[in-house]
Amino acid sequence: MVDADRLQKLKELQKLGINPYPYSFDRKNYANEIKENFSKLDGKKVSVAGRVMSIREHGKLAFADLADSTGRIQLWLSEDALGKKNYDLLKHVETGDIIGVKGTATKTKRGEVSVKADSLEILTKSLTNLPPSWYGLKDVELRYRQRYLDLIMNPDVKKNFIIRTKIMDAIREFLNSKGFLETDTPVLQPIYGGAAAHPFETFMRDLKMKVYLRTSNELYLKRLIVGGLEKVYEFAKDFRNESINTTHNPEFTQVEIYEAYADRDKIADLFEDLYAFVAKKVLGTTKITYQGQKIDLGKWKRTRMTDAIKEKYKIDVMKMNKKELLKVAKEKGVKLAGNESEGELINAIFETFDKEIIQPTLIMDHPKETTPLCKVSRKDDRFVERFEPFACGMELGNAYSELNDPLLQRKLFETQLKSRCVEKEPWSCEIDEDFLRAIEYGMPPTGGIGIAIDRLTMLLTDSASIRDVVFFPFMKPE
Repeated sequence: MVDADRLQKLKELQKLGINPYPYSFDRKNYANEIKENFSKLDGKKVSVAGRVMSIREHGKLAFADLADSTGRIQLWLSEDALGKKNYDLLKHVETGDIIGVKGTATKTKRGEVSVKADSLEILTKSLTNLPPSWYGLKDVELRYRQRYLDLIMNPDVKKNFIIRTKIMDAIREFLNSKGFLETDTPVLQPIYGGAAAHPFETFMRDLKMKVYLRTSNELYLKRLIVGGLEKVYEFAKDFRNESINTTHNPEFTQVEIYEAYADRDKIADLFEDLYAFVAKKVLGTTKITYQGQKIDLGKWKRTRMTDAIKEKYKIDVMKMNKKELLKVAKEKGVKLAGNESEGELINAIFETFDKEIIQPTLIMDHPKETTPLCKVSRKDDRFVERFEPFACGMELGNAYSELNDPLLQRKLFETQLKSRCVEKEPWSCEIDEDFLRAIEYGMPPTGGIGIAIDRLTMLLTDSASIRDVVFFPFMKPE
C-alpha cells in the first residue's frame, strides 16, 4: 500500500524541481569493499549507492545505514560537509529510499568505518513502508510471496542464491573440463515424453494445436546423441503438474547429462565425482551437516534396491511370490490399485522408507516396470540398469544405461501407453514417433543422468524447504 506521508514527500521533492527517480548514478565503490580495504581507502574519495535501512538524526548531524548487494556501511551526514541545501534533503529521506552518496572513507570516534558525505542524491523514493527493522520479516508465507522484500529485510537469504549460482558454475566447470557440450532443447513440446509425470498443457494459436511444457528434456538430448554429439548436458527448467511440498515445486531445475559409449556404472562414477567436486568448490569440503545430520558427499554407498529392502525390513523380496509381496505391501501401508506387477510391488515397498535414507547412497537395479527408457540388467532381466542417488531423505537424481534398441523401445512405449492412456488426457495417449525414428537411425550405447539442482542447493545451504532455494516458488493466489 502507498503510504500517504511518503507520497506527500514525493510531491514536495517534485515541487523543489528534484526528480526522485533519476536515470543513473556514478557508483564506484561497494560497502564491503570499503570496509575490507579501509587501510587503502582511508581518506580517499568514494562513491556508494544503496537502500537506506535506518537513519539517526542529531540536529545538524545524522547517521544512516546504507545497504547494497555486498552488505551495509554507515553514512556520516553533516550540514557542515553537505551544505544546508543538500542536508535539508534528509527531510525527505526515509528508510527504504535508495540514495547515492559521494564522500570520504573515514572512521568515527567509535571506530566504525563510514562514508563522510559531501554530496547526497535521492535515486528512488520508496512509497511503501518497510517492516520495522527490529521485527524484520518473519512471516514465511509473506517472505516467499514477496521475495524482493525478503531479500531487503533478511540479507542472509541472499547467501542461498549466491551458493545456487556457484553450484551451477561448478557443474559447468566440471562437465566442460571433461569435454561435455552445453546444449539448449525445446521447452514447448508437441508430444509429452521423457518422464512419468502430468504435464502442463497450453495452446499454440498459429498452428492451432495443443503443446506441453516439458516434463523432461531427455528425448531431445538423446536425439543429439544420435546426431553425433557424444557428450551433452543441459540445465533445464522442467514443469510437472503435480504436488507442491518441501521438496517439490511445479517448475524446477535439473541438469541432464548424456555420454555416448558409457553405461550406468560409468555414469555412477561421474555422478560421485561431480558431487564431490561441487561440494569442494562451493564449500571447501565434502563433509556437510544437513538439518542436524552429518554426511560426506565424497563417500557414496552403492546397494541394490532389493538389498536395501532386506536391510530395512529383514525380508528377501527376491524369494517372494506376488501374493507374499502384496501382503508385505499392505502391511507397510502401500495404497494399491490392485493390478500391480511383482516389480511394481517391490518398488512400492522400497518407497515406504526411501525418505529415511540419510547417508549418501546410490540405489541400484530397479524393477524393469519402473521405466521404459532403460536397458535390462545384464545380471537379472527382472531389473534395469538404473540408479537413484539419495541423501538426507531426498532423491537427488535418476540415471540409466539408456535403451537404444528401437524395436524394444517401441514395444515398451506401447505397453506403457496401454496402462496410462486416459480418454480425458490426450497427452497420455501419444507416442513420440520422431524419437523412435531417431533411434532407428542408430543411437550408440549411452549413459545418462538427471540431477536435481534445487535439492542439491538445499543440501549445500542446509535449507529445509525447496522454497528457500527458489527465488519465486509457486504459491496459491492471495
